[in-house]
Amino acid sequence: MYAIVEINGQQFKAEAGKKLFVHHIAGAEAGQAVEFERVLLVDNEGAITVGAPTVEGAKVVCEVVSALVKGDKVLVFHKKRRKGYRKLNGHRQQFTELTIKNVIA
Repeated sequence: MYAIVEINGQQFKAEAGKKLFVHHIAGAEAGQAVEFERVLLVDNEGAITVGAPTVEGAKVVCEVVSALVKGDKVLVFHKKRRKGYRKLNGHRQQFTELTIKNVIA
């Protein structure tokens, strides 16, 4: 059984026991249980239920493993040729690591 769930504006495939890295959830603490009720699709052994826009009564229960995980560094480089202008900037996105406990549909 799996579900497609929307978390912080992004869609994820949620199966029991899987780990997800989602954009940082404010106020989340390690060990805390979090529920997401914006379930867009549920597949229960071949019986697919598509929501319009969400599936009624379905939710995904997760546990916060780590409240703040930094992603890989992305380098942003700007240059204007023949002008001597170069600028290098880096960015590391903040994520929250979740473990999916179960999918309720």
